[in-house]
Amino acid sequence: MITRETLKSLPANVQAPPYDIDGIKPGIVHFGVGNFFRAHEAFYVEQILEHAPDWAIVGVGLTGSDRSKKKAEEFKAQDCLYSLTETAPSGKSTVRVMGALRDYLLAPADPEAVLKHLVDPAIRIVSMTITEGGYNINETTGAFDLENAAVKADLQNPEKPSTVFGYVVEALRRRRDAGGKAFTVMSCDNLRHNGNVARKAFLGYAKARDPELAKWIEENATFPNGMVDRITPTVSAEIAKKLNAASGLDDDLPLVAEDFHQWVLEDQFANGRPPLEKAGVQFVDDVTDWEHVKIRMLNAGHITLCFPGILVGYENVDDAIEDKDLRGNLENYLNKDVIPTLKAPPGMTLEGYRDSVISRFSNKAMSDQTLRIASDGCSKIQVFWTETVRRAIEGKRDLSRIAFGIASYLEMLRGRDEKGGTYESSEPTYGEAQKKLAKADDFESALKLPAFDGWRDLDTSELDQKVIALRKVIREKGVKAAIPA
Repeated sequence: MITRETLKSLPANVQAPPYDIDGIKPGIVHFGVGNFFRAHEAFYVEQILEHAPDWAIVGVGLTGSDRSKKKAEEFKAQDCLYSLTETAPSGKSTVRVMGALRDYLLAPADPEAVLKHLVDPAIRIVSMTITEGGYNINETTGAFDLENAAVKADLQNPEKPSTVFGYVVEALRRRRDAGGKAFTVMSCDNLRHNGNVARKAFLGYAKARDPELAKWIEENATFPNGMVDRITPTVSAEIAKKLNAASGLDDDLPLVAEDFHQWVLEDQFANGRPPLEKAGVQFVDDVTDWEHVKIRMLNAGHITLCFPGILVGYENVDDAIEDKDLRGNLENYLNKDVIPTLKAPPGMTLEGYRDSVISRFSNKAMSDQTLRIASDGCSKIQVFWTETVRRAIEGKRDLSRIAFGIASYLEMLRGRDEKGGTYESSEPTYGEAQKKLAKADDFESALKLPAFDGWRDLDTSELDQKVIALRKVIREKGVKAAIPA
């Protein structure tokens, strides 16, 4: 393991924190200390602590599972230190020991300790990476789900919470009653307008608990939207061993990430903020244009590559992008279908962003799995492809590449690649009836799947016929034969 003692004699190729560990103090509490948080928000905070030492982070884990307990023990044993290896597509790597995380609490073990931190006036931001689905929004009603069992339990006993909503709202209640200031609630999850989603979730809980408290929170707390981006793969025991061998460390919590990172954040903070612009964060009035670029180019590009890539037999994204036919199709999709109908934010060129996407997909150090990217394709298609499809249909643009993408997705759902291999595609939003549609032998019935609801109100007859025709080609001649010219 690595500890404070390790910092005194690091290997020559490992960067130490550029500040005195004992001289920094927490200003942020973060819920959900996963790999992405450690390589993204903590990475940015790490770089400003030398000049702004009162913005370190206290991490909180919300579950009491054996895995969570082990994680807490590892963080404590390592003084909350860990190494981050950043690797470029060229293969060049840099390694640093990260010290921004100064404590880690397991909430079920000591709820009051968590609340004590949250109520501390020194804490001015409460951030979170609780996954896109962690905000407890009912997909049918679009409202905060008050029927959730854990939420119900918190509302019945609000001073002893177990959910992130319960902790945050109880802490804000205590701060209000003590005459203190509210904090900023900052989502760092990868979803569109994440601050608006967080606002809906936390105010939904607060209104159910106490409308007057909800009103105070609405008037005093802020929920900035942010666009976050960095590929941070899972670290297996084998990968951890390789990372330690390369760094010369004995780290129980090593992390690897691509060298690319981006954070665009609305400058709406209730009680001060760290000078993150010094670490490269872009503060803006509205993140919408940046979100659209990422969703329609990076995220959409990922599934556009991986759906047919799985059918060809590629397990990793970097292998799929090396295939000149699949890469050519992706480039044509971005150049001909996306860029002409997309607005670039200030200071960005869409062509430059396109090149960075292709480069990032080629990074072998990430070894990202095509099946992971393709999982929950129904939800991803609705979010990542809808705007481009609608623009193409409404503008009477060429539909061939879009049809190929849809055909590849539907053929992928059958669970067989063209080499005879089998795999399990994950579609958690599909019920049994929809799973039967997905695996139906005919070429038409699967077009009824909810993945395509985002443009069902338009005339899709031409698109549907192209999808059916391309499915036949894929089935009879293979994926490469179906790629549009």
